[in-house]
Amino acid sequence: MEMLIIPARRDNYIYALRDPESDRVAVIDPAEAGPVIREVERHGWQIGVVLNTHHHDDHIAGDLQIKSRYRCPVVGATSDRARMPEVDRGVEPGDHFQFGSEMIEVIGTPGHTRSHLSFYFPQTGVVFCGDTLFSLGCGRLFEGTAEQMWASLLRLRALPSETQVCCAHEYTLANARFALTLEPENPALLARIEHAQRQRDHGAPTVPTTIAEECATNPFLRADEPSMAQVLGMTGASPARIFAELRHRKDHF
Repeated sequence: MEMLIIPARRDNYIYALRDPESDRVAVIDPAEAGPVIREVERHGWQIGVVLNTHHHDDHIAGDLQIKSRYRCPVVGATSDRARMPEVDRGVEPGDHFQFGSEMIEVIGTPGHTRSHLSFYFPQTGVVFCGDTLFSLGCGRLFEGTAEQMWASLLRLRALPSETQVCCAHEYTLANARFALTLEPENPALLARIEHAQRQRDHGAPTVPTTIAEECATNPFLRADEPSMAQVLGMTGASPARIFAELRHRKDHF
């Protein structure tokens, strides 16, 4: 598949994915319509479906304009359609649906919001995870619990290690500053930060990352590692409690 990463607003990323076999194009989390329309039409693409991971305005504000222009359906959580008025097709965790030549898997990833979804393309090896898993971080717990978010992160962590992680914001360097307070000598983390800084210096996005990279450097994916418990002075605590402490510290960082 061909993928466009489209910057929007202050730090959002919108993704457009084209299946060359069917010429179908999916747009994920359109924070605004203008940049999407300009970029896909510059490539000669026609949008066939919009996928919404959750209801926040900076993920759905472009839905109506895109839907009206391309006469395409919008897919989102059935249980949250009241907050996503443009959704035509409701889906739930565990659902599968066809996109061109590929079957998309819907993964439930609540925590940031109560009905947050991620969309996994197993053949292409990419997951669109909205505001659940970030490069070197994770989303704030606006509606869910720490236990829910930890379970959601475990579902994403279980994907194949080479899976590309497409999150919806450019937060890598900000997240890196927090990660460094926990593991200032982690060589994988230091290398990632150096690479990310070069990318940003050249105006390039620091995403996608991969599940493997996140497992090596993202503290929120490693709440069940003894070394993380030791860093926090919480040896013997449950992974969910350790995750909750990490999220609390990041919220006040």
